Amino acid sequence: MFTGTRPAPPRFVRHLPYVAVATVAALALSACGGGSEKAESKPAVTSAGGEAPSAFPVTVEHKYGSTTIDKEPKRVVTLGLSDQDAVLALGVKPVGAVDWFKEEPYGKWPWTKDKWGSDKPQIVGERDEYNVEKIAALKPDLVIAQYSGMKKEQYDTLSKFTKVVAQPKGLPDYGASWQVMTRQIGKSLGRADETEKLIEGIDARFEAAREKHPEWASKTLAVADSFEAGKYSAFTKTDPKSIFFQELGFKLKPEIDTLAKPGWNVAELSAEKLNVLDVDRLVWVTSSTDANTRIKAEPLYKKLKVNQDKRDLFVPYQDPDIGAAFSFNTVLSIPYAIDEIEPLLTAIK
Repeated sequence: MFTGTRPAPPRFVRHLPYVAVATVAALALSACGGGSEKAESKPAVTSAGGEAPSAFPVTVEHKYGSTTIDKEPKRVVTLGLSDQDAVLALGVKPVGAVDWFKEEPYGKWPWTKDKWGSDKPQIVGERDEYNVEKIAALKPDLVIAQYSGMKKEQYDTLSKFTKVVAQPKGLPDYGASWQVMTRQIGKSLGRADETEKLIEGIDARFEAAREKHPEWASKTLAVADSFEAGKYSAFTKTDPKSIFFQELGFKLKPEIDTLAKPGWNVAELSAEKLNVLDVDRLVWVTSSTDANTRIKAEPLYKKLKVNQDKRDLFVPYQDPDIGAAFSFNTVLSIPYAIDEIEPLLTAIK
């Protein structure tokens, strides 16, 4: 469980401790020569169209001000938990990325496997704990941190040797929609037009699903998980999982938002609070069959009508990677998530 006032990033698979890396700016600057070296050897960016975009310079506003990018980035590091998906969708392979759950899934997920090919990024941290020395050693000319909780001091440190586009301004950390974050990434890479086409394509997928299933518009839905006995979590309207199902047409339950701590995208529930999950469709996204069995055995859960009517759905994070797909909720993972979840939802009567 996360502590302190920092928002908890959406979780999947399991809880794991942070990687605590203490690195100073002096090390970073000495490792990369103050960001003045040009990355002309082994460029890590592949243009989707084979030609450098002509949009530069571009200025991107973000939480900590604005960043002007003068020319096409050749070495990109992503520090948002799912930022690499939008970057890959635009034909760019990041040289560095953070690891969400110490499982180094790069190249594994079905929606990114072909995009990565045989390449893998350098792991430069876990979640919001960044190893500045490792980042500097990659000599990036752009760092992107959209789906992140980057702190001002981290931004300032990184900005001493590279361009940094922090999370969107005016929104809570981890609270921006996939559309907003994708546009920020697309603008940073000088590919705004390609980005709009990507977004339009995903919006069309959601619209097609809503038109095919108009009955979903009258149904309330909640997404929940449980990582240990007696403790349950329900995701608020700002969590990617909830956003995904809302865009499919379902209505979310506002009571869940009122139970979450300020700035958090998850409400922690005791067994006595499980009644908030008595909705028309309840999606449990879990990491094991043991968790499913434990949830189903909870006496207070058995009393819920959604359980008694068999309107609850247990979806794995991995194998198959359905839960992971709508947890990422990106321009690459959404089509896969829709294809996989639609038959499961329609099977519920």
